Amino acid sequence: MEYIIVFLPLLGSVLSGFFGRYIGSKSSEIITCLCVSISACLSLLIFYKVIYHDYTNHVIIAKWIESGTLNVNWSIYVDPLSALMLVVVTLISAIVHIYSVGYMSHDPHKPRFMSYLSLFTFAMLMLVTADNFIQLFFGWEGVGVCSYLLIGFWFKKNTANSAAIKAFLVNRVGDFGLALGIFLIFYFFGTVNYIDVFEAIKTIENKDIVFLGLNFNAINTICVLLFIGAMGKSAQIFLHTWLPDAMEGPTPVSALIHAATMVTAGVFLVVRCSPVYEYSPLALTLITIVGMTTALFAASIALVQNDIKKIIAYSTCSQLGYMFFATGVGAYNVAMFHLFTHAFFKALLFLGSGSVIHAMNNEQDINFMGGIKSKLPYTYTYMIIGTLALTGFPLLSGFYSKDAIIEFAFLKGSYVGYFAAFIGVMTAFLTSIYSWRLIFKTFHGKYNNNQINFDKVHESPPTMLLPLIILTIGAIFAGYLFKDLLISESSSIEFWKSSIFYLEPLSNEHPPLWFLLTTPLLVIISIPLSYVLFLKNTNITKYLAETNKPLYTFLKNKWFFDEFYEYILVKPCKSAGHFFWKKIDNLFIDRFGPDGISLLIKKFSQKAVKFQSGYIYQYAFIMLLGFSVFLTILIIK
Repeated sequence: MEYIIVFLPLLGSVLSGFFGRYIGSKSSEIITCLCVSISACLSLLIFYKVIYHDYTNHVIIAKWIESGTLNVNWSIYVDPLSALMLVVVTLISAIVHIYSVGYMSHDPHKPRFMSYLSLFTFAMLMLVTADNFIQLFFGWEGVGVCSYLLIGFWFKKNTANSAAIKAFLVNRVGDFGLALGIFLIFYFFGTVNYIDVFEAIKTIENKDIVFLGLNFNAINTICVLLFIGAMGKSAQIFLHTWLPDAMEGPTPVSALIHAATMVTAGVFLVVRCSPVYEYSPLALTLITIVGMTTALFAASIALVQNDIKKIIAYSTCSQLGYMFFATGVGAYNVAMFHLFTHAFFKALLFLGSGSVIHAMNNEQDINFMGGIKSKLPYTYTYMIIGTLALTGFPLLSGFYSKDAIIEFAFLKGSYVGYFAAFIGVMTAFLTSIYSWRLIFKTFHGKYNNNQINFDKVHESPPTMLLPLIILTIGAIFAGYLFKDLLISESSSIEFWKSSIFYLEPLSNEHPPLWFLLTTPLLVIISIPLSYVLFLKNTNITKYLAETNKPLYTFLKNKWFFDEFYEYILVKPCKSAGHFFWKKIDNLFIDRFGPDGISLLIKKFSQKAVKFQSGYIYQYAFIMLLGFSVFLTILIIK
């Protein structure tokens, strides 16, 4: 069964990618959708067996690397953690595949697109089912390559090419940290297998690494390097700049990459390595700080964005911040619970925005929408539910997972924990504000687009609406149905077993009632407040923007991260590259190397050609002259 789950998407990718032109677009769509859907169904079956029958499995596909003491298998490792990820990855991927049939209906390169989607799914499955760090890195890089292909799918657009290259390069920074972390793991343990490393972690608790004459704790160093890899893949602050630009790809790509798969790989890595991180309080504190900073930072930017997909993208970035500071305070199971619920409502919002963009003839600016709820009643309803779930409205999925993160941060009892809880509450309020801003400006008020006739705005076809229905059900019920299983004090321990490790058990206390009520009340209050600000009296927001011009400019320009990197990294690198190209390569290497040698040979040949006159007497004379010289030399000797 595990073989089928993992390799069916690969089979679909190969058939669609290599034979798409022969079997046609329709057949490619059917094959890829069917393959991934079967994987999703079997993943649900595996998840059921894990819950009710304590199912685990370890399948070795092949001996992969055998070099000295390094032995790496290509394996499929199923435990509660990987089983949950299998459900998330395959289910969201299947939904996105089906949605793509309608969304990409007019694209002439559908087989290639469907092939990329399936290949991405396969790479992600290899990542989550790995039993060692090398296979994880293989899947990690595979996901990165596929994201490059998907983001730059419309490669004739310069913006899409730039976004794809940016995503690839920024992720390479994080991947370098991950690679160094894996190197250190092998250096200290002589193995890269999860089980062997986790069992031996205590043996290096007091060991140091000497670098440039300085001593660094081995476990702290390994944890920080692994986290740098997670930061890149999960778009945490400083390595986040690729995520909003990645919206240049087709909307199904945004849903697949940014809802439940690629961007959650970093969270999965930290949770998988919980037996290591539990011995590094420094790394956990760092993760908490980075996570809560990212959550607030991304939410503040989303407040002033106008691109419908970029608003949701920054929302993803913010929610990933929640997941990370949950792991930072030791609540690994809660982080996974939020990853699980987030997959449904975030995919719902991305695909819902795709439905809006489809109806508006590829328009993405919410300032040029408005008043379209009557034209898109189903999409509007689904996006309302997705928004309520995202904001943590009581009784919907996001309420259970997001509130749990804030509560466990509060119960941590440290200054960092209290501060993270405060940031979490504040971010929840901002999330609700910008989410309802999107809803009100997109669906309510006056229609503001002069380029597209209002009568031409239309609801999406059934192939696009059906996936939204499935995701809506998950956005409503996933939190309530799985909260006891994944985060309750008793059943969660029974479910997660050894897949998550705690040095100290999580607190089973409850925060004070006033704290429990704070976030839901702020979320509820934000709805009428957003209505007034963005629909009833828009002059208030204009006044706030004008009176706080520096702050507005700061947020509008995304905290100037792109400009900062452009100034300190991109421009110097470009200048250095131009210098070496013009001055070193062209003027020195080429001049005295291949170009110089070829020019010398050419000139010599031109001179030598002159001796080729075609007259026999000249050739005889030269031969006689040469013979004479030869004899003279012999006589002299």
